[in-house]
This record gives sequence, structure tokens and C-alpha cells, in this order.
Amino acid sequence: MPDQTAPIDWREDIPVSRRFDDPYFSLQGGLEETRHVFLAGNDLPARFRPGFRILELGFGTGLNFLVTLRAARAAQVAGPVHYTSFEAFPMSPEDRARALAAFPGIASEAAELAQALRGPGPWTFGPLTLTIVEGDARATLPAWPGPADAAYLDGFSPAKNPEMWEPALLHAVAAKLAPGGRLATYTAAGHVRRALAEAGLTVERRPGFGTKRHMTTARAPS
Repeated sequence: MPDQTAPIDWREDIPVSRRFDDPYFSLQGGLEETRHVFLAGNDLPARFRPGFRILELGFGTGLNFLVTLRAARAAQVAGPVHYTSFEAFPMSPEDRARALAAFPGIASEAAELAQALRGPGPWTFGPLTLTIVEGDARATLPAWPGPADAAYLDGFSPAKNPEMWEPALLHAVAAKLAPGGRLATYTAAGHVRRALAEAGLTVERRPGFGTKRHMTTARAPS
């Protein structure tokens, strides 16, 4: 992991990015939000199969990965499932540990992740193999071979982190989706949905989690 880590403020034990002034996970419940948005939004773990690939923008605390890992193990998924996450501003190990301590239901997985990240990746956790690609996704994503069967778009809010939601990057994500591949994100911002539709995806607005009225899912042509 790089020496430069994301500057964090803490508000009632919830990590908030000092750079973007936005929390890393829902104030109403990060575990439930991940299950609602990224797992249900991508119809997982039902769609898992050997060789399945997940693309994530924004590794953050690692919560999405850990919830996905827990779900895959519970469903007794036959791996490998490849999980590739793009992260420009990694958290320090200390901040990640403090953030994930809020979720005792995934404590064992969080401990596995902390131990693994002490060494070089990729890292294998039973059915899932994790790769973290460091740097600005606008520069690093084009070189990723893909394809992705599912995509998690989990950058900070479009109003505070517009670079993560630029049409060019959203088009690049869409181009990496396999035929019939799916995408989910917590945001329902109109410009995000329009960019995904312009990239050739079928876009759907769904009920959001907690105080968020709506979220977005999308599907690539089969």
C-alpha cells in the first residue's frame, strides 16, 4: 500500500474524508447499505460462478469487499471470484481497523483483510481473490483487461467528488462490462444516470437505502 494515505476525520466513530467532506459509509448502517445497494443491486450472490469478476471504484474501508466475501462464503460459492478495486486515496491500516470495528458481524473477515494487506497482493480469501489498483481510476481503469460481470460504483458523492463521476470514466466502466453485466451505485444523480444510458446501458432507478430515496442500477446489452 502507498505511503500517502487518506486524511480522515471522525464523527461519532464514522470516518469522514477530509479531502471530500463525505462519510465512508451510511450513517444509517453501512452493512445494510452494502447489501442493499451492491449485492442486491447486482443480484449477488445468486449470479456468482467460477471466474466471475467484480469491478469496484472506491475501496475505502474495504467494507464492500468484506460483505461480499461473507455473502459468498455463506452461499458456498465455488471460486474463483475476482474482485478488483480501484482506489486513489487508500486509508491507513489504523483508520481502516477503527472504521471496521463498528461492524462486529464481519470482525473475522476484517482481521483476515488486515493481516493480508501487510503483504503484497493479489490476496486470496477462499472463493474471492482481491486486487487493489492504486491511483486515479481515470488513468488506471483503461489498462485493466476486464471484463466485469458486476460493478460497484462507490466513490464519494458526485457533488463532492465529481472526478469519480465524469462521463468519460462512467463510459469506461460501461465498456468494461461483460455482455449482460450489471452495475449498481447508491447515487441517483441525473447526470450519472444519463451518462450510463449514453454509454449504452439500460438504466433503472430503484429505492435507495435509509434516507436516500433512490439508487441506480444498470445492465449491459446481452
